[in-house]
Amino acid sequence: MSIIQDIKDSFRQPNNTLKQLILINVIVFVVLITLRTVLFLTSSSWAYSGLMRFIALPSDPLVFITRPWTIISYFFTHEGFLHIIFNMLNLYWFGQLIREYLGEKKLLSLYILGGIAGGLLYILSYNLIPYFADRAAYAVMIGASASVLAVVVAAATLIPNYTFNLIIIGPVRIKYIAAFLVILSISGAIGDNAGGNIAHLGGALFGWLFIKQLQRGRDMGRPLHSTMDFFTGLFKRRPKLKVTHRQKATVGNNGARNNSGYHTGYAGKPSQMEIDLILDKISVSGYESLSKEEKQKLFQASQKD
Repeated sequence: MSIIQDIKDSFRQPNNTLKQLILINVIVFVVLITLRTVLFLTSSSWAYSGLMRFIALPSDPLVFITRPWTIISYFFTHEGFLHIIFNMLNLYWFGQLIREYLGEKKLLSLYILGGIAGGLLYILSYNLIPYFADRAAYAVMIGASASVLAVVVAAATLIPNYTFNLIIIGPVRIKYIAAFLVILSISGAIGDNAGGNIAHLGGALFGWLFIKQLQRGRDMGRPLHSTMDFFTGLFKRRPKLKVTHRQKATVGNNGARNNSGYHTGYAGKPSQMEIDLILDKISVSGYESLSKEEKQKLFQASQKD
């Protein structure tokens, strides 16, 4: 089977968000380095520079207004091998946790909205903080670090005591890994990659806020998925309407009402009351306090959103 067919199969499979995000980043990276090599060898480096200006996020608001798509395209774009490898490894490790405990949609919400939050903080910082004033006219940004750090911090906020076994170091709780990455970004906010590190902090802040709001019963990603579902629905065929008649409720011998045409929920799916109680428990005692059954119910609920 060809590589192209493997890629097609990955995008056709349902519940495959993590792999799809990584694939998009890798495909864009391979295309860009191939184009860069060809264009530089043919003395057309100006074309590559123009392409990067088209997809990188500018710090100048007036330029950004003319290229609004860059608030999305920048966090699928990398140029350096170490940059993309580091980001994709972190996305895979921590994305697996978000996917397992909260589901595919929450992972996608964190990646996209975390990247947007990082990009907006980057633009605001370069135009409101005096230190960056001289750089705002020509600065641009690429990389998925803000999106990835949103996923990392979200996982650490949800299950802070989950442990990764790191090479040489050994077992480390993910809350310490997330804290290290955040401190690293803070220290780099006045360095050569100041804008990128500020974006990282924007993504990290969003990841923390996303989980805190989710624990309170509010899904910050719902508007994103509603918008995506709307546009996806425009290209789908609508099924033919089928008229059905609801049967009247009857009273059994034991006095219980039975209505074969109406159901309050779906078999195997937890009710909203159950989910609210679980979220309240997380807010008070943390995710680790949940039983295996409660974790499963939370996961099932995330699949129907």
